[in-house]
Amino acid sequence: MKIAVAGSVGRDHLMTFPGKFTDSLVAGSLEKVSLSFLVDGLDVRRGGCAANIAFGLGVLGLNPVLVAAVGKDWVDYESWLTRHGVVTSHVLVSENLHTALYMVTTDTELNQIASFFPGAMSEARNIELDPIMEKTGTFDLVIISPDDPDAMLRHTELCRTRGIPFAADPSQQMARMDGDAIKQLIDGATYLFMNEYELALAIQKTGWSDSEILNRVKTRVVTLGSNGAQVERVGHEKVVVGVPQEDAKIDPTGVGDSFRSGFLAGVAWGLSDERCAQLGSMIATYVIETKGTQEYRFTRETFLNRFRTAYGDAAAADIASHLARITTAPQ
Repeated sequence: MKIAVAGSVGRDHLMTFPGKFTDSLVAGSLEKVSLSFLVDGLDVRRGGCAANIAFGLGVLGLNPVLVAAVGKDWVDYESWLTRHGVVTSHVLVSENLHTALYMVTTDTELNQIASFFPGAMSEARNIELDPIMEKTGTFDLVIISPDDPDAMLRHTELCRTRGIPFAADPSQQMARMDGDAIKQLIDGATYLFMNEYELALAIQKTGWSDSEILNRVKTRVVTLGSNGAQVERVGHEKVVVGVPQEDAKIDPTGVGDSFRSGFLAGVAWGLSDERCAQLGSMIATYVIETKGTQEYRFTRETFLNRFRTAYGDAAAADIASHLARITTAPQ
């Protein structure tokens, strides 16, 4: 299956606050908030939604094509992704700007406050999928993750026009985009990924009801945090899966991206909705146990054993043959 992943590539600045954000919020005064949090730690890691999703797919042996705009500081990041199975030859490299920057602070309850500076990502609107597909062949699936809004809309429209299946993942851009733009991103998606809050925001901004949104896509996948995920299709029973037991809760950054990579790897392998959601949840568990979005490690054996423990022998048997390309832990 030929998969393209369009979206952001960034440098993550991950900070930790040794308390709860909510302790510093004053009820009745939230219309004028001025706060500063003294943080305990700072880690600089590779990140960006598209890069995180592509990394996960690459580790699982899918060799996705990354479609993104990056900065002149891209060289070492490119080498990392290429080494982990991502095709980077169609990435647009800016001549003047640096790669996007993501700054996030996480408190003891795993709540996060974040800011994102797009940098070179603003040039993603100049990327056209047609010339890329002239070289790679037509994609079987295009994942449209958070990116420059114009780029997201352009990719979505091309997929609809060309009849190319696409996965809509507006997530972080939901706050910035208006209802009409969100409608354009959602309508006709083969897969729509959202968390519970993003779904509520989409309903509020578009004016569409929950059922109207579901009727406009083929499959809707809603992540439920520690409660797992649910997969919905019109006319089918809702599928709900739980999450594996994590060894530790270190950092939630990138958990949603990794879930998408696991779920869509399952799609590429022809697995059921339940198995796809379980596979996504397993990858997400590895991510929450580590600092950084691409720092998780596993072998085929360790992954399969944890999957079996979480979901049973039958589930493990269904994915075992597809993990053949995972032979050693990523480095």
